[in-house]
Amino acid sequence: MTPTPDILFGELFRDVQLGRVFPDSKTFVDCIPKAAPETILAEYLTEKQQPGFDLSAFVRTHFELPGQVASDYVSDTTLSTAEHIDRLWDRLTRPADVPVPGDSRVPLPHPYVVPGGRFREIFYWDSYFTMLGLKEAGRTDQIWQMLQNFYHLANSLGFIPNGNRTYFLSRSQPPFYALMVNLLAEATSEPIIKFEHVSALQQEYKFWMAGADQVDEHTPAYRRVVAVGENIILNRYWDDTPTPRPEAYRQEIELTFEAEALGVAPEILYTHIRAACESGWDFSSRWFADPHKLATIHTADIVPIDLNCLLFSLETTISDAWGQVGHADVGQPHQEAATLRRTHIQNTFWNDETGFFHDYDFVKKQQTPALTLAGVFPLFFNLATPEQAARVHDRLKTDFLQPGGWVTTLVNSGQQWDWPNGWAPLQWIVYEGLMNYGFTETAHEGRDRWLALNDKVFKATGKMMEKYNVVDAALTTGGGEYPNQDGFGWTNGVYLALNDRMVE
Repeated sequence: MTPTPDILFGELFRDVQLGRVFPDSKTFVDCIPKAAPETILAEYLTEKQQPGFDLSAFVRTHFELPGQVASDYVSDTTLSTAEHIDRLWDRLTRPADVPVPGDSRVPLPHPYVVPGGRFREIFYWDSYFTMLGLKEAGRTDQIWQMLQNFYHLANSLGFIPNGNRTYFLSRSQPPFYALMVNLLAEATSEPIIKFEHVSALQQEYKFWMAGADQVDEHTPAYRRVVAVGENIILNRYWDDTPTPRPEAYRQEIELTFEAEALGVAPEILYTHIRAACESGWDFSSRWFADPHKLATIHTADIVPIDLNCLLFSLETTISDAWGQVGHADVGQPHQEAATLRRTHIQNTFWNDETGFFHDYDFVKKQQTPALTLAGVFPLFFNLATPEQAARVHDRLKTDFLQPGGWVTTLVNSGQQWDWPNGWAPLQWIVYEGLMNYGFTETAHEGRDRWLALNDKVFKATGKMMEKYNVVDAALTTGGGEYPNQDGFGWTNGVYLALNDRMVE
């Protein structure tokens, strides 16, 4: 596999990123070199010594700069939002990749939908929510193509990475692959699809459970597995590479100064940042010891409720896949694992005082105080008791429901996965979770507010956004290491799926 851009281009990479040649650190790592990387680097080391050397001009001479996906698309705001989305699918779809030497893109064999804007590659968990819209649009062929890409990645790499970039290959993202497989099986009325993907599903499970036999009360964590009690194995987010992310290099180098002032070593900081990126919630006060200081991030100390619900789904899907072909005995260990995990989810994450599901800090051996929409995943997967669901519903309605939909957390930290922002995937999780337990009126209220906000912003801007300010629709979203992006794959998908539910 091609090395990451920081390894390929060494001193040139560091000088470009720290020299702010591009406002966005992701730009350079997505550039395509026009010659062999070693040739470009050698020329750079020679030319930089010359008087009047221009680093920006050198980069533009030796690299093809990436564009913004669909940035030149002219929207017709006289259309309905749904009609706009249907017209945009083709603009967000990339053809199968042709390998290019030195390119950070990991080639995929089938076409795929990208989110849009600066996100020019496939993203793992985004894709499930994008697929919801493809299903509503009747584009099941595209769902199949994207699933084949994930099948290819799982079986060739041994896991599904964050996205198809070399700099994403040290981590995954929330494991939604099982839900994707179930979605296509439902859309095509072909249950055998589950079994066709069982080898990749098992590869994914092996990745998340690696080291489960190596943890105990003395060594409670190894990679993505954690022993939270005797014979209780759950999972966390992790990344094996304790270095600055190439796509956010400058920001993370700068953050080390703040972290070191707090006594946090750089490699510890980078480990926790990368783990948060695997979670998809990059970044949120959910992961911080001090809700207002990114440098106090400690993601890898936390056993997340949503991740463990997703792994319950993975275990159940593998068991179902074997059962469909008459080999329930082969799937039995996964069914037993799912049954155990169901019990552990109840015992580890439920808080009877707050009436909500919390993450668990295995270092402190206690739940974290954060109330977030991750606590709704047990409702989405029917893992909550009716009494628990009722209390979660009441808390959601009282604290999380805002004029534009469901707010992500109750902390205004300045981070993008916090108040006042709402995100499409979590709107879907809450909607389906509430519907599972019969809270139809509240589910519809949240859905209608979110769709109305999407419609309002589309009419005003001609865009579907990555995230929205659901607290004050007159303001834009804030927080994060990059500006709000338009496009936008998962927003489009969830809009169509929720809009289809308007008939309920």
